[in-house]
Amino acid sequence: MAAQSFDVVVIGSGPGGYVAAIRAAQLGQKVAIIERENLGGICLNWGCIPTKAMLRSAEVFHLMHRAKEFGLSVTGASFDLDAVVARSRGVAKQLSGGIGHLMKKNKITVFMGVATIPKAGVVSVKTDKGVEELAGKAIILATGARARELPGLEADGDLVWTYRHALQPKRMPKKLLVIGSGAIGIEFASFFNTLGADTTVVEVMDRVLPVEDAEISAFAKKAFVKQGMKILEKTTVKKLDRSPGKVVAYLEDANGTTTPEFDTVISAVGIVGNVEGLGLEALGVKIDRTHVVTDEFCRTGVAGLYAIGDIAGAPWLAHKASHEGVMVAELIAGGHPHPIKPGSIAGCTYCSPQVASVGMTEQKAKDAGYTVKVGHFPFIGNGKAIALGEAEGMVKTVFDAKTGELLGAHMIGAEVTELIQGYVIGRQLETTEEDLMNTVFPHPTLSEMMHESVLDAYGRALHF
Repeated sequence: MAAQSFDVVVIGSGPGGYVAAIRAAQLGQKVAIIERENLGGICLNWGCIPTKAMLRSAEVFHLMHRAKEFGLSVTGASFDLDAVVARSRGVAKQLSGGIGHLMKKNKITVFMGVATIPKAGVVSVKTDKGVEELAGKAIILATGARARELPGLEADGDLVWTYRHALQPKRMPKKLLVIGSGAIGIEFASFFNTLGADTTVVEVMDRVLPVEDAEISAFAKKAFVKQGMKILEKTTVKKLDRSPGKVVAYLEDANGTTTPEFDTVISAVGIVGNVEGLGLEALGVKIDRTHVVTDEFCRTGVAGLYAIGDIAGAPWLAHKASHEGVMVAELIAGGHPHPIKPGSIAGCTYCSPQVASVGMTEQKAKDAGYTVKVGHFPFIGNGKAIALGEAEGMVKTVFDAKTGELLGAHMIGAEVTELIQGYVIGRQLETTEEDLMNTVFPHPTLSEMMHESVLDAYGRALHF
């Protein structure tokens, strides 16, 4: 059977792959996309979106318990875990269906199956109906990543869960151990802790949310402990002893080993790229620690083969994948796009309180040789935050003392994942402290704290 010919063949339909396919189609390319599981990939089906739906349920439940503060009364507040999960799955299903609609609208041919690349410019797809051969002038790898499994801590879906099991929990954990305090670990810890699980978080590094600014990590830890979580830093899980209904964890820190008991463990110790079984090594693609090595334009070094998103390495963020997808589609179509600057990509964690950041931490800026000016502003000094009943949080800004360049911004508190975009735009437009000071922020809003934090870096804060 003759191979079907396409200008662009995309392998993987997550936020990198499906966006690359749409942009390529918009630019007049004939496009095919291959997906082995669900359109929308992990993000829509098992990651970003369903977790936010579950966290929203936890947030509403938490607010029900605070009703009295707002002059309201709620009696007998309770939750139905199955219904919470069903809502989350419904949200994911709606969005996944939406991707199918977008593929049709943009005349993108969808192949549901498993792809391999037998030789440059050819993709073989194993579908239910057999094997399809596709010829592609350009091939975009967008196969994403999966949960890292550490020896002895492997998930079994019963006592030890990955994020997938945690999104469809068989039961409500009573005593929960979360291994890893990055975004995935801390979001699940936040969810189950809010619903009443006795939650312990173990982090091998010296602080929770280790990629964040040290002050934000310290603030977050204090908030989590206040909510009843146990936070164990500089601690390693040496092994898990499993028996019916319980797990004994061997936790080692500088003082020795303890062996607490749990009924559920969530392992969130990072991710590994989906690089296997594609035939990449035979093509001469360089792979470093499960990630495809690319240049700043996502080129792999093999003519016509690109890699975007999680498979191409950090930061492992959906919005980075989407932007890379657009960039690569434009490059393939003969355009001259700008490469993505990792320092201009915001990170967001939807725990309670939320955490968001862009650019350098204060320490990284100092390590890079900058003399810095740092500003802070607390939520307690903001009228809207107090009116919302969300007075816990802060905004921190880091500037180059010589040029006024905004080097980084770091926030913790209500809705900061929405606020951070203001600073992202600021960095994209290469704004200075003067531009930000001269910007009129609307009142009363949480965004005013962003203005005040800039003013504070220069000794000019008005409300603190």
